[in-house]
Amino acid sequence: MGTKNLELYIHTPFCVKKCDYCDFLSFPADGKTQVQYIHALLQEISYWGESMREYTVPTIYIGGGTPSWLEAELLTAVVEQVFKSFHVAEDAEVSIECNPGTVTTKKLEAYRASGINRLSVGLQSADNEELKLLGRIHTYEQFLKTYELARNAGFTNVNVDIMSGLPYQTLEKYMRTLQQVIRLKPEHISAYSLIIEKDTPFYSRYKFDSVAQQAGIKTEILPDEDENYRMFKATQDILSQAGYEQYEISNFARPGFACRHNIGYWTRESYLGLGLGSASLIDNVRYANTRDLYTYIKNCDRIQGVSADALLPEEQEESKNLWLGNNLMESAEIIGRKEQMEEFMFLGLRMNEGVARRDFEDAFGLPIEAVYSEQINELRQQELLNMAEGRLALTDRGMDLANYVMAKFIL
Repeated sequence: MGTKNLELYIHTPFCVKKCDYCDFLSFPADGKTQVQYIHALLQEISYWGESMREYTVPTIYIGGGTPSWLEAELLTAVVEQVFKSFHVAEDAEVSIECNPGTVTTKKLEAYRASGINRLSVGLQSADNEELKLLGRIHTYEQFLKTYELARNAGFTNVNVDIMSGLPYQTLEKYMRTLQQVIRLKPEHISAYSLIIEKDTPFYSRYKFDSVAQQAGIKTEILPDEDENYRMFKATQDILSQAGYEQYEISNFARPGFACRHNIGYWTRESYLGLGLGSASLIDNVRYANTRDLYTYIKNCDRIQGVSADALLPEEQEESKNLWLGNNLMESAEIIGRKEQMEEFMFLGLRMNEGVARRDFEDAFGLPIEAVYSEQINELRQQELLNMAEGRLALTDRGMDLANYVMAKFIL
């Protein structure tokens, strides 16, 4: 078994229809394209499995797009290839994203048999009008059916995604969604606030409101800053009363069910992204695969490593020949020490338990105060940061102002 950990993220870019708020790399595609893509993905998985012998894989996350839209055989072929090519830990967490209305009993049973043990179901809202507004293709009733099928297929680790801050949404409407979800007792709930991203239909529809919202001015259609804040507080209170622990700003879990894959991202574990446009972070080098489907499929037929000689001399020195690049990638960037520190802080502080001073010192060879004493003192005076038992963590107020706090750690 490998001595170092490497999380895997596997991207399936296909979806029935792109949601109006989505800026992920995803698009509809016909069956033939899907088959070609999966064939290419299997080649990439097997290529990396060869290069990554010294790693153990503790978590696998299959995201999209809508992975559950694919035929069961295509998807299980991917999971089986991963288990064949990599050292996957015996107790690995293996998650797949699925959308209501895209799974059947047959698919869910195939997932279970292939080793998938965690489902993440994209509900977003229990209100059908809100779902229509978001451009979702499912209804709340279809979600309930999907949830029931998942439980009947034996899934005991299910996450439900919900969103707040939607157009025309009020606190009361949002609370109804929250209550409906709690009633189902999923093990995990991700509660995100809507962000209006450029180049989405939502941006052209609501950009003026979005700017007003950020500036704290009165909005027309989107909930204003105060209403958003009330939704965030309601999420914390109601989920806490229902037995969910908030372990990260937007994530809540029953004890023992925090998402290990996501915790890996926030603690800067190495991860390998497989598939179109996916990103990797390995030994402080960040890679990104090409976002062009045709290039990806073509190059997977003959994946070629790029030698470290292709790097600039100063990069070679810095990478200590850890260069793992290949012709599927469109970029590779060595993350300098300063950025590593910044990421350590603003990713780690997203989690409720915050960051350990000891971990900082182990990672960078100097105490946290040597770099951030000014910021820490200022934030503690403003009661936004707590320091106890060798850890730094956001206070309740710090969590409300998380973006302000995180920005302080950019050097």
